Amino acid sequence: MAVQRVDKNFRDVSLSFKRHPVTNDILLIRDENAIKRSLLNLIFTNQGERFFNPLLGSNIRSYLFELADDNASIGLEDTIKTVISNYEPRVEVISVTSTLGSDENAIDVTLIYNIIGSEVTPQNLTFILKENKS
Repeated sequence: MAVQRVDKNFRDVSLSFKRHPVTNDILLIRDENAIKRSLLNLIFTNQGERFFNPLLGSNIRSYLFELADDNASIGLEDTIKTVISNYEPRVEVISVTSTLGSDENAIDVTLIYNIIGSEVTPQNLTFILKENKS
């Protein structure tokens, strides 16, 4: 018997909290965008930020203060893979790559992943890890 893939729909609340002009409900983000938002939230959450789940998060900002070498790069990539495999069951990570940014004060990260149970092509998520200057 052949294995059938089930196409699932995903929804999440938009963090802009803008209202829909017709229904007056809070806007939703759907499918690939909802999963992208979830991944970014997981990756940029520091461990201990969520009171009832102190292990959730990745602490990747700490890699900004490491020496820029292959060991730090491998550690960063492993940390991202681990947090995703532990807390985001909707995706399967294909690859994570990190390179020192052009100004050497940032790290460029590219994540390629498949959405499990969906027929969409592999998704690409690119972000820059840099110091917050507030």
